[in-house]
Amino acid sequence: MRATLRWAHSDLRTHRGEALFLVLATAGIVVSLLLATALFGYATNPWQRVFTQAHGAHVWLHTGSAADTGKLGELDGVESVAGPYPTVSTTLASQGARASVELRGTPDQPAVGRPLLTSGHWLDPAAPDGVVLETRLARALLAMPGDTLALPGSGRTVTVLGTADSAEPRYRPGERPGLVWTQPSAVPDPGGQVIGLRLSDPEDTDYAVQRAVTVLGAGAVGEVSTWQQARAEAQGDNRLLGQVLALFGLGALVAAGLAVHGAIGTRIRGHLRDISVLKAIGFTPGQVVRVFLLQHLAYALLGALAAAAVIQALGSRIPGRLGDAVGVWQGLPGHTVALVVVPVGAVLFIGATTGLAAWRAGRVPPVPVPRPAAQFGGRLSEVARRALGLRLPPALVLGGHRAFTRRPRSLATVARLTLPLLLIVVAMSAWTTIDRFDSRPEQIGLPTALTVHADSGLADRETRAMLERDPQVAAAYPGVEVAALVPGQTATIALRGLGTRQDPYPYALAEGRAAHGRDEAVAGQGLLDLLDVKVGDWVRMTVGDQPQILHIVGRSIEPENAGRVISTSLDTLRENDPGLGPTLYELRLLPGADPDRVADRLTEAGRGHLDVNAAPDPAEGLSPLRGVVVGLIVVLALIGLIELLTAIGGAVRESERDLLALKAIGLSPRQITAITIISTGCTALAAVVVATVLGAPLASRLIDAQGRWSGIGAGIAQGPSPVFLLLFGAAAVLGAAALAAVPASRAARRRLADTLSAVA
Repeated sequence: MRATLRWAHSDLRTHRGEALFLVLATAGIVVSLLLATALFGYATNPWQRVFTQAHGAHVWLHTGSAADTGKLGELDGVESVAGPYPTVSTTLASQGARASVELRGTPDQPAVGRPLLTSGHWLDPAAPDGVVLETRLARALLAMPGDTLALPGSGRTVTVLGTADSAEPRYRPGERPGLVWTQPSAVPDPGGQVIGLRLSDPEDTDYAVQRAVTVLGAGAVGEVSTWQQARAEAQGDNRLLGQVLALFGLGALVAAGLAVHGAIGTRIRGHLRDISVLKAIGFTPGQVVRVFLLQHLAYALLGALAAAAVIQALGSRIPGRLGDAVGVWQGLPGHTVALVVVPVGAVLFIGATTGLAAWRAGRVPPVPVPRPAAQFGGRLSEVARRALGLRLPPALVLGGHRAFTRRPRSLATVARLTLPLLLIVVAMSAWTTIDRFDSRPEQIGLPTALTVHADSGLADRETRAMLERDPQVAAAYPGVEVAALVPGQTATIALRGLGTRQDPYPYALAEGRAAHGRDEAVAGQGLLDLLDVKVGDWVRMTVGDQPQILHIVGRSIEPENAGRVISTSLDTLRENDPGLGPTLYELRLLPGADPDRVADRLTEAGRGHLDVNAAPDPAEGLSPLRGVVVGLIVVLALIGLIELLTAIGGAVRESERDLLALKAIGLSPRQITAITIISTGCTALAAVVVATVLGAPLASRLIDAQGRWSGIGAGIAQGPSPVFLLLFGAAAVLGAAALAAVPASRAARRRLADTLSAVA
């Protein structure tokens, strides 16, 4: 045991850098995997908790006021019913913030779909103007219990009595109105009603929706929302962050395992004589294997324990969503199990790769076998000989020759170094894609910056003139958005008519062409997947009692409504319904215009008749991903350093017998040093080239696959610029060369006697 510890201690002193980087890399890998686990738990459990405690409805149907909803409770599979409740769409304003809302007349706290109070108290009949706000809506309006909110254009005000969580789809600015519970007397002229159905079998949701629409009639149903949609929206960005962390964490774990495997293999080749001596004095093959195995398991275990301790103690203090996710995850039943299983799994994986490499040490014979003499790096290739004949610098020729002489070993080194570099290229692509959402929103489906809703007191011509009068408004596109029932009547989608044929709306197209002719439309990926159609197909939908048949001629990038959007021109919708007029206006601003200032000017000019909202920013929920990408790049860089140190150490040790020949032919220590530096640089250059060639298309495929999964659609990926990739490659190659300079210089200046003893 003493000899084992002394050997491990000596090896640690010799390879302190590799040991430190391995500990840090393992810690980073385990941290990313634990954060991914926390995000997956956070994405599902809060909504599931609210749904369970609220006894949530599986289906919510928005119908006309005259619809006979009493029949729905008698349908097979319907366990209980919430409502019907009278509703009206309006706008609330508070402290300069405005939001589209749905006032829902709810006299008592319902048994099905019950809002869970988070502050304040429930509605009081003694306060007829009191309301309870959905939590997310309250945050958007900066409203708290006791605050007074205005209903622009009506002269009414309401008082916030409380805020509550709901399992229904949440408020999303410009996309989905927020829920406001109030007394039925506060909804004197309801525009419709809403009813919730709780099913005995949630898996029969589509069938239940189809039957409910059949009973009520398609013309009576305005919108349908299901528990699957609400859950998907609640998971949203959190699930994406978890997938990114898990993907890169597992990739980094594989890269770390391969780096450890390569480090041990190189170390064994450099210490064959020492291992033989250990066996000669009585070490068994199993003991030799355990020396390497336990040593690297200790490094991995130290890093894993440090990562688990940091996440447990400080994880909930991480700013933003990651900290919230860890805080919620720590209160879940499976938290302790995950906190143990993830680090143990990472350590066992590293241990398995370590054991495979250490097994070779156990096969080293107890009697040292003399290494056969050989020419420098093997026989010079024809290219190398011609390069020397052209009087190229010997250091350059011999360095390049040494890098790729032993092909299996050289290719393995390049492959191990390529993996972390490839993952770094993918991470940089994720960063540039997020930047694309901020810097070029028109390319990812957001050509307009503001959405304006005008009340019925303003005519279309008057409204457009008012909007286009602003000096920073480049164009105002009239439009309308309605909910439409899909074929089979199992769900609703968003049908939009934006722009006119003379002034078409500038959709961001990823496939096909723009809609110019009659009955032509473009659709989002989410709609194509929902209806199982493709570009070129015709689709039929129902808006009230009116069928609408459209020809899909293109696929647009749609960041809203999970891509379940079909868009055509306002002229096309008017052909089917001549009385249809615009209900909203999408504003495209001049470059450099401040949307907030334009919104303030338009709101003031409208004198209460205009409701101006900023276009939803799909990148808002991805802001934590920037910090995640930076952390992952650091971890991957540490793994790359481990592999570089291994490659440099192996090159220096294996070149010992070449020093005599190189000095004998007249090369100076500086030239000999340059050979090792160039050899390392060539290895790094090969890895960078392979990582860039493979990483860029891989990143594009992964990001576009995520876009398709989320409904936005493929075509959003944006790789780093060629200049940035060139700088990245140059930094990696120059860094590798600089890292090799010191050990190569020391080896080149060794005394001849030391070199002879090493070769003997």
